[in-house]
Amino acid sequence: MPPPRRVAVIGAGAAGLAATKALLDAGLDTVTHEKGDRPGGLWARDNSSGLSPAYASLHLNTSKGRTQFADFPMPASWPDYPSADLVAGYLADYARTFGLVPHIRYGTTVVSVEREDEAETTAGHPRPARPAAGDPPGTGHAWRVTTDTGDTARYDAVVVANGHNWDPRLPEPGYPGSFLGTRIHAHEYRTAEIFRDRRVLVVGMGNSAMDIAVDASYTARGPVLLSARRGVHIVPKYLFGRPADATGGALSVLPWRIRQRIAQTLLTLAVGPPQRYGLPAPAGGLFQNHPTVSDTILHRLTHGEVAARPGIDRFEGDRVVFTDGSSDPVDVIVWATGYRVTIPFLSTRWTGGDPERLPLYKRVFHLDDPGLAFVGLMQSTGAALPVVEAQAKLAAAHLSGAYALPTAAEQRRSTDRDLRDATARWGSDRRPRMRIDFDRYLADLSRETKAGRARARRAAGRRTAPALRARNTEESTV
Repeated sequence: MPPPRRVAVIGAGAAGLAATKALLDAGLDTVTHEKGDRPGGLWARDNSSGLSPAYASLHLNTSKGRTQFADFPMPASWPDYPSADLVAGYLADYARTFGLVPHIRYGTTVVSVEREDEAETTAGHPRPARPAAGDPPGTGHAWRVTTDTGDTARYDAVVVANGHNWDPRLPEPGYPGSFLGTRIHAHEYRTAEIFRDRRVLVVGMGNSAMDIAVDASYTARGPVLLSARRGVHIVPKYLFGRPADATGGALSVLPWRIRQRIAQTLLTLAVGPPQRYGLPAPAGGLFQNHPTVSDTILHRLTHGEVAARPGIDRFEGDRVVFTDGSSDPVDVIVWATGYRVTIPFLSTRWTGGDPERLPLYKRVFHLDDPGLAFVGLMQSTGAALPVVEAQAKLAAAHLSGAYALPTAAEQRRSTDRDLRDATARWGSDRRPRMRIDFDRYLADLSRETKAGRARARRAAGRRTAPALRARNTEESTV
């Protein structure tokens, strides 16, 4: 059977744009659905989708050299850590340069993605078997994509690239007591003017928490309080005069435990442990927990403009009581507590009820049907753009027939092995299914792409051999 000629991409952020380009490069008819009114996804601050968490002071926390698409380098004149607005413009330029815009349907919200057999299964008919390894892509049933306008279109495959930093996660369960002040999630934050002359508490230790605490320290009343139940490593953007992530590629050949010891030693020499600044000790070693990258938070802590606090115990009106028994009056709480992974248009048949735990072969292909592929459903130790670019190319190679997957059993063994390794490194409560080591993962995808192309060539040879033998037999008979 021919490869699928029509593929739907859901999302036109960095992952969706990379997927659209890769699919078009592979000769596939591609339609990209985007809820907002422009490309760039979460980086586009004024995107009409309302999903962007980008605030005015947001900059990359990975250097441009380690963040840019391989196919579209960032301008040499740009700073090492470009602003969110520059990145949004870069993604828009990417879409224009590679002719992606005509393939994007803006203002389109996908509400349902179903395989054609799902209606039959619901009616009591048996579910068709998963396509076998080596089968040409598109051997299974087609997919129906339905939008909020009620339009339904048929596609041979679907690439999910809807991102996972847009559905705010709040503390669960909530803290006891009542709080009389204002509470917002970091997703709602745009500028520090909302903190003018107010007493502010930021909860969290991630990059957004640090950025918001620093911003607020210039407008808030009194020191900004920074609360966390557990600590993280604070990595400055520059170490010894170079971007802190500049040595990542060179060290990637070493086992991660050795890289961890080297990097932690350098970090301790440069800035010391977080405890020196009043912050809690990190819950794990560097490269086990995602580090927080900030040049400014340590400066504001040492100058008394930001003050560390332990975790919250309870609320008492306009006061927040912490786990050490201390309390402070607070007017505004900012929950910088992360995001849920949400794929609202997929049924539990495809997500298992928890997208964070969804097993995917190489974090790309659904184990039950590789016609459903994912780009960007991961958490990287480094930048996202090179990862989604590599994932997009792998998905496109498969959907065009140039790359063949291993057997279903081999895929499952591989994902189980990845889960064991990730759990040993990051722990069972840190989204181990989604975790990847940036440099190791990119190297692994490169090897897998070559292996899959070789499998595809072998499978093509097996399919053409009988036809050639039959033709030779006919010719010899004649």
